[in-house]
Amino acid sequence: MKGFFKIVFASMVGFVLSFLVLCILGVIIIAGIVSSADNKDVKVLPNSVLHVAFNTPIVERTSKNPLDELNLPSFNSSKNMGLNDILAAIKRAKTDDNIKGIYLDISGIQAGMATIEEIRNALIDFKKSKKFILAYSEVYTQGTYYLASVADKIYINPEGILEFTGFSSQVAFFKGTLEKLEIEAQVIKVGTYKSAVEPFILDKMSAANRQQVTSFLGSMYDHFLSSVSSARHIQKDSLFAIANQLKVGNALDAVTYKLADATKYKDEVIAELKTRTGTDKKDDVKSVSLASYIKNNEPGSGDMNNRIAMIYASGEITGGEGDDETIGSERISRSIRKARTDDKVKAVVLRVNSPGGSALASDVIWREITLTRKVKPVIVSMGDVAASGGYYISCAADSIFAEPNTITGSIGVFGIIPNMQKFFNNKLGITFDGVKTAEHADLGTVTRPLTDAERLIIQKEVNRIYNSFTKRVADGRKKTQEYVNEIGQGRVWSGSEALKNGLVDRLGNIDDAIRSAAKMAKLKDYKLVSYPIQKDPLEAIFSSGEDKLKEHFTKLQLGEQYQYYKQLQDALRFTGIQARMPYTITVK
Repeated sequence: MKGFFKIVFASMVGFVLSFLVLCILGVIIIAGIVSSADNKDVKVLPNSVLHVAFNTPIVERTSKNPLDELNLPSFNSSKNMGLNDILAAIKRAKTDDNIKGIYLDISGIQAGMATIEEIRNALIDFKKSKKFILAYSEVYTQGTYYLASVADKIYINPEGILEFTGFSSQVAFFKGTLEKLEIEAQVIKVGTYKSAVEPFILDKMSAANRQQVTSFLGSMYDHFLSSVSSARHIQKDSLFAIANQLKVGNALDAVTYKLADATKYKDEVIAELKTRTGTDKKDDVKSVSLASYIKNNEPGSGDMNNRIAMIYASGEITGGEGDDETIGSERISRSIRKARTDDKVKAVVLRVNSPGGSALASDVIWREITLTRKVKPVIVSMGDVAASGGYYISCAADSIFAEPNTITGSIGVFGIIPNMQKFFNNKLGITFDGVKTAEHADLGTVTRPLTDAERLIIQKEVNRIYNSFTKRVADGRKKTQEYVNEIGQGRVWSGSEALKNGLVDRLGNIDDAIRSAAKMAKLKDYKLVSYPIQKDPLEAIFSSGEDKLKEHFTKLQLGEQYQYYKQLQDALRFTGIQARMPYTITVK
């Protein structure tokens, strides 16, 4: 009888817990639906200020998944903003008579440097309207300062901080962790600079890796200094010295060295906004947030019979469908094929923001680009990263555009097969035995080390794929394979460096790529259409809700250390030969 009550009690507890989880998911879904339904146009009053604050990560295009907009612990909604909508809103504000200026209220921006470059260039174009841009923050990171540097006035809180310290790139190494767990990372690669495997077999950067990082980071930093120098009218050498000698830290330093125009509290900034907009001192400044202003974005006009397809390829490259955050070879290939066979589509712009991934999936996408290029122009626009597999899918295009601070190249391949035999034997007490009908029937198992013969087999396959990769690049870029191998070897380049060595054709943004596509297709009036077609909100919720919850709570527990967990997790689940960039580049 006692056992019976235990079973009944356990069942009741399980039922209650399941009910609570379902209730939480239900609230999230309802909140998401309500949030997605709130798409009413926002009224912009005369003499308004466009209030620009970036409180959420900036993605390539705005997601339709309401879960992406929710702060799960509080169930508050924060509008997910895509770069596409941000640029469109700033462009519209330029000619909107009700918008008198932009107020940059930024302390942090969750975006790569090329994305920041796109927004910064849009702000520079906005200034051609003779409208003002005013920037204020309590803390300027280097990324936010780079954006703010184009403002007419830069203000900082009197007790605030401005970071101007130079760029750095740090790599986490897991060799020691794997040794403690008695896990061996069995690496097979091609490319002197292909350092994606280094974190698992070394405890510090190799000489080749240090050389390439020093080169591309220096190139990005040089562009940063040149751009700030031009905007703030300060000699580049002086800016280098300010950072190198750490002359600026607090607000007073920032003003002394002319990185900021004055120290002000927010009430003083608001008072100036009132003066600039002709607002009475007793009244509030009329403003509209960027997130709200985006709601008024309308689909671009143009001739529906002459279309340019904008195909977004963002995230890790994998086989299968993928989603808005990953490049599934099936989904992207289908979109390219649809654009190719649609007679109304006259040109294609492929927007690539990817560190790479599966070499096989990359080749599947490359094939569709190659076929499309034969019948209509294909232009690539590179975002923050278009490296390794990201470059693989780009190299067949008619022309490639990149920002100066885009990370690209990394032409190389590798494979990692973990040997976990000692981990299972010594740490968990698990042993394995079995039967096989052929010598290599269990090739790739993690329960034993590779034999010398198996290493040679895999190395031969890696070499073959690298040869295919360099041949694809050579054909697409009209170079010799020997030259591609010389600048390849897994080496990472900045956009500026890639322009010099021929991996890209021009430095420019998305609009430049679109204009180039229109010119090649001889179009003057055209309609821009986006692919892949995004899932409707309800479908997006049910297809990704569980994954979003898991990801959120893991991030909540690990904080900034989540990136290292993700990197190690990704390495352990690699399947097949990889064309992947070495690491995540973060410039703070």
